[in-house]
Amino acid sequence: MKTGDLIRALAADAETRTASPQRALALALIPGVAIAFGLYFAALGLRPHLFALLGENPRLVFKLCLTFLLACLSGRFVLRLVRPGADARGSALLLAVAPALLAIANLVELLTVPAALWSQRLVGSNAIHCLESIPFLGAVPLVAALLALRHGAPEHPALAGAGAGLLAGAIGAALYATHCPDDSPFFVATWYTLAIAIVAAVGALVGARLLRW
Repeated sequence: MKTGDLIRALAADAETRTASPQRALALALIPGVAIAFGLYFAALGLRPHLFALLGENPRLVFKLCLTFLLACLSGRFVLRLVRPGADARGSALLLAVAPALLAIANLVELLTVPAALWSQRLVGSNAIHCLESIPFLGAVPLVAALLALRHGAPEHPALAGAGAGLLAGAIGAALYATHCPDDSPFFVATWYTLAIAIVAAVGALVGARLLRW
């Protein structure tokens, strides 16, 4: 083999190794999310008149966009954590966009909704169902993400596991958001956040052991 060919082969091998965590996560999440979709349609299903409501309910649109955005940003964050020595601060700062948007939405809700309705909007009608459904829908994506992260070498296994839980919880929240009739930012900030935090905590506990190297 010529020297040039050897250098190109080594470079291609390095690129393959570099890309392996991304590929592993994508390949694991495809069946994981597919199973979550199956569980969603078997146990929950779409909210009645969902597509008609999208044109007349800005709170619903915001809720759907926010959960999808959180899933995308948390996926980016996880991929940074899986590389030893990688700087995840930029992804962490970008991840803060989602709670910042939710805080702004809550401020708007405070200014536009009468105070007498605040507690009703916060509690909603499905708080317990939300706390049960998001971890339920995020369970399989969490397992898939944690198994995929074993292909990498995270310096902080518990943090990487928490990131995987955040991603899985956001996926579960994005699915549940299309079923949940409670659209107030008060409700989302309280119950969606708590449900996602439960999945992230489980991910941190499992990741601390499973991702150790």
